[in-house]
Amino acid sequence: MPIPWLNWSLTQFQAFVIILTRVASVLFMMPILGTRYVPSLVKLGLALVISLILLPLVKVEVSAALFEPVGFGWVLIAELMIGLILGLTIKMIFAGIQLAGEFMGYQMGLAMASLFDPQSGGNNTVTAEFNYLVALLFFLALDGHHLFFKALVESFREIAPGVLQVRAGLYEYILQLSGKMFVIALKLSAPIMAIILFIHMALGLTAKMVPQINLLMASFPLTIGLGLVFLALSIELFAPYYQSLFEETGRGMVKTVLPLLGR
Repeated sequence: MPIPWLNWSLTQFQAFVIILTRVASVLFMMPILGTRYVPSLVKLGLALVISLILLPLVKVEVSAALFEPVGFGWVLIAELMIGLILGLTIKMIFAGIQLAGEFMGYQMGLAMASLFDPQSGGNNTVTAEFNYLVALLFFLALDGHHLFFKALVESFREIAPGVLQVRAGLYEYILQLSGKMFVIALKLSAPIMAIILFIHMALGLTAKMVPQINLLMASFPLTIGLGLVFLALSIELFAPYYQSLFEETGRGMVKTVLPLLGR
């Protein structure tokens, strides 16, 4: 007995591939799913399931370009670009969070204590990885992934499949997002950097008053220990900031990014 949803016409199959291209490009950029911790087969399977769910809801306009290899290829490239731009928005936010950890690690003396980062394929400091994992926990606890999937669904309403019109404001938005990455990094790392600065000032005064003390050996455990203590104490203070940050990013993807890519 044939399965009804397998009896697709060529047009239905093309519509599914178009939807799958946008969904897969977004999922592969998404936090948690975009990392190498998650096998590629799991990502692909989830993308297939979501695309099948969206297939009856998304209207793909049939045109002569879909039946030509070059035209169909351009449509897939447009879908890929839309997904990557949406994924880049949240990617830059988490890059700012990791950059804050890098700033903390350098000030605390943990620059040499690096870990392999499966997401970027390079090495990051311990504090950068710690910040990233804590941000992921907040991202899930605060339903940040719901905002992400909402933006994905809204993208099909705002931007018809195969239609990509990049407006001039998109470049300004990407530049603002790049600047925001450094603002996030400074806001998150400022308390720890201030504490380390006061510690260095205290050590400098101690070196003047008691020159016999080997401050080089004493400063490393002191800065690392106090830095980790204050980092642990400040985690609870990060929750409201993360919540506003993720909500602002979700609204930005729907109200700012999508209109810059649509008609």
